[in-house]
Amino acid sequence: MPESDADTPDTHHAPLAPARPPARLHLVCGKIAAGKSTLCRALATQPLTIRLAEDDWLPRLFPGEIHTLEDYRRCSARLRDAVAPHVVALLGSGMSVVLDFPANTLATRAWAMTLIRDAGVDHRLHFLDVSDAVCKARLRARNASGEHPYQTDDAQFDQFTRHFVAPGDAEGFRVIRHPDGDTTGFAIAQ
Repeated sequence: MPESDADTPDTHHAPLAPARPPARLHLVCGKIAAGKSTLCRALATQPLTIRLAEDDWLPRLFPGEIHTLEDYRRCSARLRDAVAPHVVALLGSGMSVVLDFPANTLATRAWAMTLIRDAGVDHRLHFLDVSDAVCKARLRARNASGEHPYQTDDAQFDQFTRHFVAPGDAEGFRVIRHPDGDTTGFAIAQ
């Protein structure tokens, strides 16, 4: 007979918790109405994943202030500055983050790369490669539905698109390209 509990074999083990997937930052790149938010909502259905959407925050923080491209740039930059530490903290806690902010320029992607480096996490940059004609058709349908916080016309689309820069290899991102914005065959866990 054992003399102490230390001599007794441990037969009551707690069940092992399932392996936790590593935190990952998901970014999206694509023209207006390419399907970025639709993809982001799908990505955010994964366990331990949260979606932060620029289109949810901007109209609440800056109501009635965004009328021009310069207004958007100013307000978006302020929002990025405010959420950056929060995104890094979420990633550091083991949560994956789907950042539904358009990573459409070299500057916005450089900002996103600082988040990746500061948090020390894996990432994916989802590039929705959609033609202007398809985006404009989707945009008109979106405007007609009235469900989006912003109404964008063809002239505004063209103005924003002039600043769009597709991601390049030299930027160092892990890019998942969605030709024609097709995400139907996309495996969320990638």
